[in-house]
Amino acid sequence: MTRIIAFIAIYVLCFTSSIATASLPTELTVISYHEIADPKDALIPQYAVSPTNFVRQMDWLKNQGYHFVSVDQVLAARAGKLPLPEQAVLITFDDGYRSVYTNAFPILKLFNAPAVVAVVGSWLDQTKGEVVNFDGRSVSRQEMLSWDQIKEMTSSGLVEIGSHTYGLHDGILANPQGNMEPAATTRLYLPALKRYEDEETYKKRIFTDLKKNNELLRQHGIRAPRVIAWPYGNYNIETRVIAEKLGMPIGLTLDDGPNTVSTPLWGLRRILVEGRMQLSDLDRELATRIANISDNDRPQKIMHVDLDYIYDPDPAQQEKNLGHLLDRIQAMGVNTVYLQAFADPDADGAADMVYFPNHVLPMRSDLFNRASWQIRTRTQVKRIFAWMPLLAWKLPATNPAYKDVVGTEQASSGDHLNMGYPRLSLFSPRAKMAVREIYQDLARGAPIDGILFHDDVTLSDYEDASSFGIAQNQAWGLPAKISDIRKNDDLLGRWTILKINALDRFANELADMVRAEQPNLLTARNLYAQVVLNPRSEVWYAQSLDNSLANYDFTAIMAMPYMEKAEDPKAFMQEIVSKVKAYPNAMRKVVFELQAVNWRNDQKIPSAELAATIQSLYDAGAQHVAYYPDDPSKDHPDPAIIRPVFDRKPNMPELR
Repeated sequence: MTRIIAFIAIYVLCFTSSIATASLPTELTVISYHEIADPKDALIPQYAVSPTNFVRQMDWLKNQGYHFVSVDQVLAARAGKLPLPEQAVLITFDDGYRSVYTNAFPILKLFNAPAVVAVVGSWLDQTKGEVVNFDGRSVSRQEMLSWDQIKEMTSSGLVEIGSHTYGLHDGILANPQGNMEPAATTRLYLPALKRYEDEETYKKRIFTDLKKNNELLRQHGIRAPRVIAWPYGNYNIETRVIAEKLGMPIGLTLDDGPNTVSTPLWGLRRILVEGRMQLSDLDRELATRIANISDNDRPQKIMHVDLDYIYDPDPAQQEKNLGHLLDRIQAMGVNTVYLQAFADPDADGAADMVYFPNHVLPMRSDLFNRASWQIRTRTQVKRIFAWMPLLAWKLPATNPAYKDVVGTEQASSGDHLNMGYPRLSLFSPRAKMAVREIYQDLARGAPIDGILFHDDVTLSDYEDASSFGIAQNQAWGLPAKISDIRKNDDLLGRWTILKINALDRFANELADMVRAEQPNLLTARNLYAQVVLNPRSEVWYAQSLDNSLANYDFTAIMAMPYMEKAEDPKAFMQEIVSKVKAYPNAMRKVVFELQAVNWRNDQKIPSAELAATIQSLYDAGAQHVAYYPDDPSKDHPDPAIIRPVFDRKPNMPELR
């Protein structure tokens, strides 16, 4: 419990709300280069910028009014000593290639442009003539900067050497299935012990590596680095805290978005320049950052996946199932996946197992990391959201919060809204602590881009009648008994608002915990359709579209007419779209989640009907569309029918 409380204190101090910073002007633009060489001569042609294009880009930046700045200027500005000039730009180079000296350094001198060159110590820590293990292949040590070249560049006053770690520019074993994932943020899987390295071992590994790189530079007469560029852009709270302790307050990432005065120095975002980028592409990237336009504005085509369909006690069959899922994802052309991270084998609506290692619940299979990494590296998917309950957890009997569940006050008539599954009490400190531990273990176990909170972010108008709920009602200045609250519309309305905010606050607290490991985490939540269609239903569900739009990056409305017993499915969908459009900019944040199965009769929704619904949503201005569930075992829905609709460009809504 102590480790969780300490963690909460750290992230509350460290993480800044994107909502609060969205309107702040850009303070600094950081540009990331690798090799400055002709692609035919480059180690990684994709990231090699030709010397001619590099000159053009530097000249263009100067002519467009950008001012090249140094690390000293960045630190002075943050210390309040001297503000950065308008359109400040910091040039950086990753890896430490020889071409930075031969082809980039003369240009830096010509334009009097300071730069950071972040080097990988293990690639430099070789004698002349030896080879370097360059991400799994051998290359000559001469392809990297020599120590004399580094000293000449630093002596010029223009170049500052940063760290790119000693040996973390590599992949390490990340799961039992053999995936190799970024060494800086992955907990190493130990096959002989059939477990992962513990947190202390992980932190010691990172500390030892970063310290070794700093000491190597000092041994060669180079100033200890003040800047670290994270390999592959991967970092977390542990890595950045260790870097700061070792004298590196500036962390360079590959995160999306602008650097404003509130962007922490340890998380400066960069524009990655690739070899094929033209001046127009660079101009577009710069304009996008300045306007704070991010990937959030890209239309999402979403497949909602149950790992229960993939799980099999036979590992070989499970791998076959996963391979088939990957084929379906590619065939469907989706760019986002909502991926189940929990399991409910007894089908009572509460998760009593998960698909990742953790300290609280049994692990059904170590599958989530494997599935998410395979989807990320073998398909076109750009974002993976972990689909997780907020309260619908069935804890083991040994857990102190095992019986801390939501209580329901018996309704006096037949109008009680049955939420359909057991949940832990939101107002039990023990229950919340258990949920925090589950989420923290998820965050450490696999790279993800977002959390989709399940439809259990809800409390009916007869809940929570547990001792914890009663105590919370009294703390809010309300009657202890729900029946007494319900007798008064004013009290009922106040109680509803308080419950909505308490649920959203806990969801955001969990999201912030995950952001400690996954700094760019997005949030989505399921919302019942009736909350959109009928204002009175806010009382029934303790959900609000207005609150959801304000508290989550995306709201996935369960636009499921058969589940709602709608007499006219088309009219049902049209009414939802009309209601959403009444909220400014809501169409940019709402996901219309469709049902692929009619659970009332267990019949599949025909693929043609699903495709027609997606088409109608796009025609009406919908930007993000999902369907649930994808059933690989039945190959439903049919990609040949759905993809042509998904491939069309939605009618983008105007900003209001």
